Amino acid sequence: MTGTDDVLLVHGGTPLEGEIRVRGAKNLVPKAMVAALLGSGPSRLRNVPDIRDVRVVRGLLQLHGVTVRPGDEPGELILDPTHVESANVADIDAHAGSSRIPILFCGPLLHRLGHAFIPGLGGCDIGGRPIDFHFDVLRQFGATIEKRADGQYLEAPQRLRGTKIRLPYPSVGSTEQVLLTAVLAEGVTELSNAAVEPEIEDLICVLQKMGAIISMDTDRTIRITGVDRLDGYTHRAIPDRLEAASWASAALATEGNIYVRGAQQRSMMTFLNTFRRVGGAFEIDDEGIRFWHPGGALNAIALETDVHPGFQTDWQQPLVVALTQASGLSIVHETVYESRLGFTSALNQMGAHIQLYRECLGGSDCRFGQRNFLHSAVVSGPTKLQGADLVIPDLRGGFSYLIAALAAQGTSRVHGIDLINRGYENFMEKLEKLGAKVELPNGALV
Repeated sequence: MTGTDDVLLVHGGTPLEGEIRVRGAKNLVPKAMVAALLGSGPSRLRNVPDIRDVRVVRGLLQLHGVTVRPGDEPGELILDPTHVESANVADIDAHAGSSRIPILFCGPLLHRLGHAFIPGLGGCDIGGRPIDFHFDVLRQFGATIEKRADGQYLEAPQRLRGTKIRLPYPSVGSTEQVLLTAVLAEGVTELSNAAVEPEIEDLICVLQKMGAIISMDTDRTIRITGVDRLDGYTHRAIPDRLEAASWASAALATEGNIYVRGAQQRSMMTFLNTFRRVGGAFEIDDEGIRFWHPGGALNAIALETDVHPGFQTDWQQPLVVALTQASGLSIVHETVYESRLGFTSALNQMGAHIQLYRECLGGSDCRFGQRNFLHSAVVSGPTKLQGADLVIPDLRGGFSYLIAALAAQGTSRVHGIDLINRGYENFMEKLEKLGAKVELPNGALV
């Protein structure tokens, strides 16, 4: 979308009611697509959402000679890496500018081609997500890295070798990098303090189907025994628990009732407990989860984000919108991304009362304490929200603005809605199915 197509008029005050479906997780599917590069034959990935990150990875794979085509069922991709080849630097840069996922191509391309190129990386501006650690890891495996004006050029003079790595923080991206590199490296790789999110477990399932040998210990240690060859896989991606929670928060904030087909209890247990504490209601069946506002006042809570199995940082922003409607003072301590609370300034513009603090207001100190980051919030409610002009800052913050606009009285102009396409499949169609009153500035109804 460009120009006025990237603006959405939202007429708030209408409860969202109806049914929508979530497909495969944004934080798994693109990484499973990259994993297909490691196979000696075609892979079949099911439950793939039509989101921009998937399209970016599809384009990058095709640039490197991978054939990507639809399968027999909706949301199915066949990925054939038989003829992997080097790609033009300018083409890589053109495809990759809006995504950080290309950094994960390094290990597979080093195994397949002996070299890789990584341009400057984009992604949401929610705090430091340094890529230096990725390069440090690849050097430990035996890669050489040369910084050039247009990006980083990597080579593997000989077969990559297993190594021992301890992450300073259980980063999802760093864990994915190690997994995708170690599976074909010579010897054993031991990764300590690894991320263990459901999407990481699902990526391990993909790699195990391909022939990898990977074990997970209870102390966040992952051991990978390198093998000489991997085959293709057939896999159905786990559903997107982060999108499901976003729609749940939308139901709560708008006093609505939304059935999220595809949502699964197991990966959402921490969110469901918090949703219930706030005063939301839910009902689980074999096909999905229904979320609704049961009436009456919502409860203020103390909330601290953390890595899995804690409360996920991507659940925080949408839920904060609902907390503006809770009675009393809610405390939110963000421990994963130091700049993730910046979106609250727009909520205050709409009538919310949210104060940010540099201190750790949670139950324990975190790595941002004493570092001058506004990473704790006190939300005072309930407050009536009013429509406003909003500019979307990042993916989850953007969906949160959308929820706030839907819950507010009056009309909001939401700018930059294309960013939501990165992680929410067909969100405009879903809004329409739920009865949202939204339109494009030219008067066309969604």
